Amino acid sequence: MRKYFRKILLYFCMVFILLIFMFPLAWAVVCSFKSELEIIKWPPTWIPEQFTLENYQYMLEHYPFVRWSINSMIVSISATVLILLFSSMASYAFARLNFVGKKIIYSSIIAMLLLPIQAYVIPLFLVVNKLGMRDTLSSLVLIPVANVTSVYILTNFYKTLPRELEEAARIDGCSYFGIYWRIDLPLSKASLSSVAILSFISTWNSFLWPMITLRTDKWKPLSVGVASYVGSFLNSNGFQYGPSLAAACMAILPTLIAYLLLQKNFVQGISNTGIKG
Repeated sequence: MRKYFRKILLYFCMVFILLIFMFPLAWAVVCSFKSELEIIKWPPTWIPEQFTLENYQYMLEHYPFVRWSINSMIVSISATVLILLFSSMASYAFARLNFVGKKIIYSSIIAMLLLPIQAYVIPLFLVVNKLGMRDTLSSLVLIPVANVTSVYILTNFYKTLPRELEEAARIDGCSYFGIYWRIDLPLSKASLSSVAILSFISTWNSFLWPMITLRTDKWKPLSVGVASYVGSFLNSNGFQYGPSLAAACMAILPTLIAYLLLQKNFVQGISNTGIKG
């Protein structure tokens, strides 16, 4: 009985925590289908008195939401592909090769996990401006490629692979790049899926760097576009809860779909790297 009681208590705590985290999202979705007056009505109601799509229609008709979404999709997909390519090559080198200064370089890279982007955003902006990349999508694509988290995850995974596979490949005359491309990379699909999800969500939700480096409206991603115009001082109609919540609901759909499609590989990839939590 004690064993079953512990399981019931554990599941109850998990459901309770899940409800706490899901409440803001559920409330945003429900309110996005309400009128402006019903959203601010007191006492609030969960079920809309009059179901309406006006907020979504208003958002799509009065703002370049589709253009913002296309910009975010281009940046997120391009950055994710480059992160997977360069991070996997760097991680393979750190995990499987021996070269002078490897520990110092790897420790310096991992130390970057302690620094938020606010600590180096000014010199980063000066470098981008000097290279003539300011106010372009390339600045949003190339900057996230130096992804410390993905290097850390993939390096820990490559360290778990048996060296017998590489030794057999070396005997057959396979080069280091051939071992990486033909053996280690196919075996790291789960970890690559984890990195892909984290990179895509991080790039999609990026706000500070795009807001600083972009000035032209047509290049703005979804995060900056929604924050700059919907419910801001630039909106002549003042703050509007309905369109803002509708924009937020539409903005989270790509990341939610990406996670649901790769959820199994994401959990497996994180567990394979030894990261818990």
